[in-house]
Amino acid sequence: MTTESTDQAPVRQLAGGIRRADGTPVRVLVVDDESTLTDLLQMALRYEGWDVRTAADGRSAVAAAREFRPDAIVLDIMLPDIDGLQVLARIREDRPEAPVLFLTAKDSLDDRLKGLTAGGDDYVTKPFSLEEVVARLRGLVRRSTLTSASASDPVIEIGDLMLNEDSHEVTRAGEPIELTATEFELLRFLMRNPRRVLSKSQILDRVWSYDFGGRSSVVEIYISYLRKKIDAGREPMIHTVRGAGYLIKQAV
Repeated sequence: MTTESTDQAPVRQLAGGIRRADGTPVRVLVVDDESTLTDLLQMALRYEGWDVRTAADGRSAVAAAREFRPDAIVLDIMLPDIDGLQVLARIREDRPEAPVLFLTAKDSLDDRLKGLTAGGDDYVTKPFSLEEVVARLRGLVRRSTLTSASASDPVIEIGDLMLNEDSHEVTRAGEPIELTATEFELLRFLMRNPRRVLSKSQILDRVWSYDFGGRSSVVEIYISYLRKKIDAGREPMIHTVRGAGYLIKQAV
């Protein structure tokens, strides 16, 4: 595998799979200390036509992310040197836009949500199927880099809040707002449906593209993230309709 890398380019959907806009394969970094697991994931992701690099510990993962500049990252929480949450924090300094899929052997809701709270975009618990990991990665990559084909104008504006689907820029009152891939997709879904109440199940289906094990609390968590970034210190735009869902509207 070549060690040469270039800056990240957006990807697009082509016949036969997802590729970057320049025609090169999507880059995925897989981090886990179980060599059998990384070998299987590498094989499955290469079958997708993607360029895959692996790392067996946290420090190697941080170095690989800086050199390889992945489009997506599969990251085990339990690593032999530093844990996956610390790895994510370090990688986010250089790759804030790259979506992260956590792998974890922990199955309690608190442990799962801890990874999402730290900035992960999704997770799967061990044991898992290779098909599930690949499917979720496809969804994360599409959401993080693809524009909306059905939208004639990539810029959505509600009051002083602006979202650009092409550049993935978000501003409020002209001030830039940094969002993760999942936060961006959630905000886009809300802004494409202004003043419309969206239920948790609708949001799960659109933003996560699956039922998330019935864990609608993940929606509450990501709504709270958006409120901290969009509404903090300003008139609120994101509102809860008790027993029904959430909506976004221009601040009064």
